[in-house]
Amino acid sequence: MTRPYRSVLYIPAANARAMEKAQSLPTDAIIFDLEDAVSPSEKPAARDALGAALESGYGARARIVRINGMDSEWGEDDARACAGPLAGKAEAVLIPKVNSAADLDVVAGIIPDTPLWAMMETPLAMLNAAEIAAHPRLAGMVMGTNDLAKELNSRFRADRLPMQAGLGLCVLAAKAHGKVIIDGVYNAFKDDEGLRIECEQGRDMGFDGKTLIHPAQLAVANASFAPTEAEVELARRQIAAFDEAMAQGKGVAVVDGKIVENLHVETARKTLDKARAIAEMAG
Repeated sequence: MTRPYRSVLYIPAANARAMEKAQSLPTDAIIFDLEDAVSPSEKPAARDALGAALESGYGARARIVRINGMDSEWGEDDARACAGPLAGKAEAVLIPKVNSAADLDVVAGIIPDTPLWAMMETPLAMLNAAEIAAHPRLAGMVMGTNDLAKELNSRFRADRLPMQAGLGLCVLAAKAHGKVIIDGVYNAFKDDEGLRIECEQGRDMGFDGKTLIHPAQLAVANASFAPTEAEVELARRQIAAFDEAMAQGKGVAVVDGKIVENLHVETARKTLDKARAIAEMAG
């Protein structure tokens, strides 16, 4: 069963109320942020408080901790906390500004067991996406599109044309190495239609889900990255038709005037697995 990552919500680790509220939100995963969402003066206290928060009832939601960069004054302490008091409480550690596999090696040397995720937010990360995705400790990749846009000095476009090369490279790298890949945030959290369009673009490219900055965005992301009823029904019919064709000694089936081969059946089974996993998450 494929674990869903349709919605991945950033929560400031310094905001106890937000962390408590997240326990009841319909998000597939939570990024407890020690980096951008926490002011410098609050970072040590947020790190200390995070352990108790992670022990609270988050159910099946994936718990991911984003530490500060290893080039900052807080990064090493964050990493050591993830190997010490936070060990076993977070399912993954998200590392910002990963430029190469060597950056993952540094954190892997401090944190021995917890899976690592990489923020992909620099031009160098785009060019090194394949080696980053191939790292044996890496489990997931998250697009940092705001930082990438700053580094590229690109203009905002609704179609994200300036981002397409980088987004595509990261999707290819993640799929080649079987890693989770999550799209970047959509900043206009009150613009549901714009969010829906960007979610659908990311879904169609192959992203597994969307990072979000506000709970108001959850419904759109969850709907966009979930199989529709029509897709589930088609998947069932494709599997049934192919099984019948195989029983008759045929190598292909036809559904709705289209050829169904083994590769289509594999995709259909993944669709049903994802639908079942989402239903399980919903309880």
